[in-house]
Amino acid sequence: MGGILEGIKVVDVSRILAGPYATQMLADLGADVTKIEAPWGDDTRGWGPPFTRGFDGKDVAAYFLSCNRDKTIMTFDLKRDAETVKSMIREADVVVENFKPGTLERLLGPMPSNVIVCSISAYGATGPRRDEPGYDVALQARSGIMSITGEPNAAPVKVGVAWIDVITGLNAANAILAALFKKERTGEATHIDISLWDCAIAALVNQAHNAMASGENPVAMGSAHPNLVPYRAFEAKDGWFVLGVGSDAQWATVVERLHLEHPEVAGAWSTNQGRVLGRDAVENCVASALALHNRSDLESMLEGVPCAPVNTVLEALADPQSVARQAITQHKGVDVLASPLRFMTPQNEKSDV
Repeated sequence: MGGILEGIKVVDVSRILAGPYATQMLADLGADVTKIEAPWGDDTRGWGPPFTRGFDGKDVAAYFLSCNRDKTIMTFDLKRDAETVKSMIREADVVVENFKPGTLERLLGPMPSNVIVCSISAYGATGPRRDEPGYDVALQARSGIMSITGEPNAAPVKVGVAWIDVITGLNAANAILAALFKKERTGEATHIDISLWDCAIAALVNQAHNAMASGENPVAMGSAHPNLVPYRAFEAKDGWFVLGVGSDAQWATVVERLHLEHPEVAGAWSTNQGRVLGRDAVENCVASALALHNRSDLESMLEGVPCAPVNTVLEALADPQSVARQAITQHKGVDVLASPLRFMTPQNEKSDV
C-alpha cells in the first residue's frame, strides 16, 4: 500500500535537525523527498563521535541518521547550480528551507507561486531578532525552558535532546500538511513562516500560563511537577522510580497499596490542591514507602497508576513495548528509529506508514 502522501514531491534544502526532521516525517507518509546538500554536506554528518555506517555505506555521524531516512540525497552548490535546483523546485509541491530569512530568494530568486514554501528560522521572518542565528541550546536559554529544567538552585540544564528543533520539525510538518490540504481545496499555495522561537514559547504550555496567572516565575523542580503531587522520581531499593499521580482516585490507590500512614492522608491530602500545598510532607511520606521496595515490585503493586523505572536509553529501546511496536527498523541496511506514525486498516489491524 502506498503512503498517504504518495505523489507529493518535496525539495528539502534544509539542514541540521528541524527541517530534516519535518521532511523525514513527510517521507514516512509517502512523499518523494529530495534532500539537496551543499558539496561539504549537512553539518550533522560530522557531529560525532559516534560514527557509524551511513545509508550510502560510508561512515557518518549517528546524528545524521536520526532525521534523513527515506530521502533521495543530491549534492548541489546553490550558487553554481541555481538553475538546476530551480528546475527541481518548479516540479515540486513543497520546498522546505532553513536559511536566514530572505536568503533562499536571494540565491534562487522568487519561489514559484504554485509551490508551498516552508521557511524555518531561529526567530521568524519578522521582529527585531529575525536576522539572528540560533541553535537549540541558545533558544532553550532565551525561551525560558532552561530556567525550569534541572534541580533547584543548581546550574541551568538543557533538555537532553534538541527539544526545540524536534518540536519545530513537528509543527512544520503539521503546517505543511494543512497547506497541502488548502492547496487541494483552493489551488492556492502557502508560504509558511515557522520559527524555533515561536515553537519554544508555545511549548511552555502550562508553565507559561502558570506564570501569567500568578505573576511569578516558575522555577526548576527536578523531576517534580508544579501542579501535581506526587509526580516525580523517587529512590527505590534498586534505583530511581517515577510515580505520577494525576487524579485523586489514583492517589487513593497509592495510599491503599503502599499502606501510607499520615494524619492528612484521608484529609487534606485527599485532593490534589491539598497535596500541592503540602508538597514536602506528601513527597517525604511517599518516598519513605517507595524506598522499601524494588522497582519491579512497585510496578506490580501500583498497577493502574502511572509509574515506571527511570530507564537508560538502551533499556528503553530494548523494552518489550519497543520490540512489539518495532521502534527500531532498518533503512538501506542501517538500524534507525522507526516512524512513530501508525495507522489502522479498515479491519482494525495496525498499518505502519
